[in-house]
Amino acid sequence: MMNPPEPHPKVTCATCAAACCRLEVLCLTDTGVPEHFTTRDPWGGVSMARLEDGWCAALDRDTLRCRIYDQRPLLCRDYEVGGSDCLVEREDAWRNN
Repeated sequence: MMNPPEPHPKVTCATCAAACCRLEVLCLTDTGVPEHFTTRDPWGGVSMARLEDGWCAALDRDTLRCRIYDQRPLLCRDYEVGGSDCLVEREDAWRNN
């Protein structure tokens, strides 16, 4: 069982348990994401590939860090660590484990 999420000021990428890496991420711009980490829908839209358990394929499971951080999609770049969306995902992850 996971510990409850920490208060907002202490949230960092190093302490977050990668809750955002379970979200659907569309690749809206070309940031250089390697193709083997993406998937294409029937209409041509590109998104980050997900493993069978729902985690992003680019997540390093040992460190819970992104393996393509410098090439990550725009949506990942704009996701604010400790922001309201981040806190909601952390809370949901804590409740579901």
